[in-house]
Amino acid sequence: MVDLLNSVMNLVAPPATMVVMAFAWPLLSFISFSERVYNSYFATENMEDKVVVITGASSAIGEQIAYEYAKRGANLVLVARREQRLRVVSNKAKEIGANHVIIIAADVIKEDDCCRFITQAVNYYGRVDHLVNTASLGHTFYFEEVSDTTVFPHLLDINFWGNVYPTYVALPYLHQTNGRIVVNASVENWLPLPRMSLYSAAKAALVNFYETLRFELNGDVGITIATHGWIGSEMSRGKFMLEEGAEMQWKEEREVPANGGPLEEFAKMIVAGACRGDAYVKFPNWYDVFLLYRVFTPNVLRWTFKLLLSTEGTRRSSLVGVGSGMPVDESSSQMKLMLEGGPPRFPASPPRYTASPPHYTASPPRYPASPPRFAQFNIQEL
Repeated sequence: MVDLLNSVMNLVAPPATMVVMAFAWPLLSFISFSERVYNSYFATENMEDKVVVITGASSAIGEQIAYEYAKRGANLVLVARREQRLRVVSNKAKEIGANHVIIIAADVIKEDDCCRFITQAVNYYGRVDHLVNTASLGHTFYFEEVSDTTVFPHLLDINFWGNVYPTYVALPYLHQTNGRIVVNASVENWLPLPRMSLYSAAKAALVNFYETLRFELNGDVGITIATHGWIGSEMSRGKFMLEEGAEMQWKEEREVPANGGPLEEFAKMIVAGACRGDAYVKFPNWYDVFLLYRVFTPNVLRWTFKLLLSTEGTRRSSLVGVGSGMPVDESSSQMKLMLEGGPPRFPASPPRYTASPPHYTASPPRYPASPPRFAQFNIQEL
């Protein structure tokens, strides 16, 4: 009986769904447009004196998002591993209009660091209104070319746990303010592309995590998922980076300087969407047509990509932050290693971070239910 039912539904459901969508799409589009207009003019959140924690804020999309919140007069907590770069971003944010800025050197893939910088933000400002997760790490290697699998957990740590840990720690405080979580994702979470298998898998896990969390929170804490398409990057140029003081290090999205262009436009869309309470921000919107092809005619999508990628030529692999859209600084000979072809050579052990750990004088309890008050923290105020 079940087999018969499934056979009937296989024949009926797809065309019936297309007919319903054809009739419902205009009405749903009009409703969505009306809600967007209303929220833009009457329901946009005023960020004046609100507290925004931004991870991966030293450069790229995180840096640009910091500037957009600064224009709205928010109090900023900028988190990244490079303290010196955070100082530059902080100074510019103050000039643009940020009410107040503190910087905290921390690593988002370490639970203790996440607990510390969230607790510091609460101890200093007394609240957290928006948590913006932007840390991301991409790659451009073919899976079969990998010679050392130690890179695998590192990619998953940055792209998945680097978002989950700060979220877990911040949730009690976001509940208190009916705050919002902003997530930097990518269209690759559902659009398969060669040389991005692990990155795509991590982003898919990330999006599904926040989609599920959205239902669990039931509107008490808002979630904005921002997805970008190809906005330009160094990933296609075969560069692999070495950092001074590290055995081997990858140039991450959060480590690439940002200076405008599509990245700046995407940041404006993210902040505007978050303040309107949008569930999704997509840049650009037309990428959604690929999703329709994937659901209803997957073979067409597969054949199209196969045709487009057949002219790619010789394989070139590297590790580099994707989605940043900005060039990599190659001025230092200690930081440059060119891979013009062939499989990448990964380190025998996971890379070591070079940034100094954050300076704390007291260890906060794990995930407090309410804002605790600890001894004086060594916070960098700018």
